[in-house]
Amino acid sequence: MLLLMTRRTLVSSLVVTAATMKMKAAHTEWKPLIGILGPFTPANVEFAKAQGYNNMILGCGPRSTLDAAKITDAQVESVKSTLKANGMHVSALQVTQNHISADAGKRDAENAFFQKAIELAGRLNVSHIGAMSGKNKALPFPKQIDEIARVYNEKYFPLCEKNKVRICWEPWPEGPNLATSPVGYDALFHAFNGSPYVGLQFDPSHFVRQFMNPIQVAHDYADKIYDVHLKDTQIFPEALQSGGIDPVNDQQWWQYRIPGLGSIRWNEFFGVLQERGYQGAMSVEHEDDLYGADENPGPDFSEPYKVGFVMARRYLNQYVP
Repeated sequence: MLLLMTRRTLVSSLVVTAATMKMKAAHTEWKPLIGILGPFTPANVEFAKAQGYNNMILGCGPRSTLDAAKITDAQVESVKSTLKANGMHVSALQVTQNHISADAGKRDAENAFFQKAIELAGRLNVSHIGAMSGKNKALPFPKQIDEIARVYNEKYFPLCEKNKVRICWEPWPEGPNLATSPVGYDALFHAFNGSPYVGLQFDPSHFVRQFMNPIQVAHDYADKIYDVHLKDTQIFPEALQSGGIDPVNDQQWWQYRIPGLGSIRWNEFFGVLQERGYQGAMSVEHEDDLYGADENPGPDFSEPYKVGFVMARRYLNQYVP
């Protein structure tokens, strides 16, 4: 067969080829920061660096090593010096507060502490705070959403703007939290009307045990994901079959695991993040009893607990060298 190529088709072909080559040339290796979540101590920072991690999420709750209500300027400078000496980035501070507690006194205290946490993030040059949305079961769902939006707009967003901090919701179902599913996400983001000061701290493990597909949720809300927890969930089918999701004998039908030991399809999860252009940090949240999570007194990581981070990094190397 004789192929006839006009000048027009030749030019069109060259344009397409050039565009394709340009697109391929723009592809670069995916290199998000890989970190761990835990208390700040110099020993923990040094351990993270030694294991090839370059990011941390640090707790700043009451009675933590970075207690936002008590930390001094001198301590802040010491923390910054330790992080700099180890080349360690911090993607988020982590704190759990109920911003709309039904108890007025508790709510005031919770709001005041969270304001201190925002200010601490600014002092440490940390751009995100991992948090819960807030919850008050005494109110109907729509009124809870409205109250969350009111409190944030009045008490938090002026400080977020001043300190260049964004609040990111982790989907922890047991917490004071409505940001645990797409239903909660849609209502909250609608109420905040595109505010730059709220987003998601995505943790796929929480969706697995709620029988949702974390890959689909990540795809649908990728533009709102600003920080990531890396944690897996193992489901025990026999226990689930015999006792259901609310067993009368309280038998365990699910367990948090380090990445690779549960049911999450990590290749697909990372594929979605790459496809959607995620360039933030991803940090291992270690709650796996196989590696000492049930006997880690802290604040320095125990030796068995450290092994979990070592194993997690080894598994993640295949996706993020």
